[in-house]
Amino acid sequence: QVQLVVESGGGLVQPGGSLRLSCAASGRLIRSYHVAWIRQAPGKEREFVSAIRWSDDNTYYSDSVKGRFTISRDNVKNTVYLQMNSLKPEDTAVYYCGLRSATLALQLGVLDFSAWGQGTQVTVSS
Repeated sequence: QVQLVVESGGGLVQPGGSLRLSCAASGRLIRSYHVAWIRQAPGKEREFVSAIRWSDDNTYYSDSVKGRFTISRDNVKNTVYLQMNSLKPEDTAVYYCGLRSATLALQLGVLDFSAWGQGTQVTVSS
């Protein structure tokens, strides 16, 4: 199966630290999509984290990350980023990015996006 996106940038960080995740699109122009980040912690359901709308780059966040995470897009690099600051142990999860066609209205459900990559592990621990 051809992956349309590749996530990277995860790692081990102490509480209060920062990481920047990258979502690089392959063979597609990422500016033609709404892009979302979701995460899944062990034993838990997938959880919406953040999204960016294709047309005006409006951004959306879950309450649990609002004020700490920032999603952004670099169309030249065909990449979407998730800057994560003030990380907490409860942010530990595998983070995935997904795409939703710009021909569709932006929805913020996990199931509203597809083309997920393999994910990148984020571990917040002292």
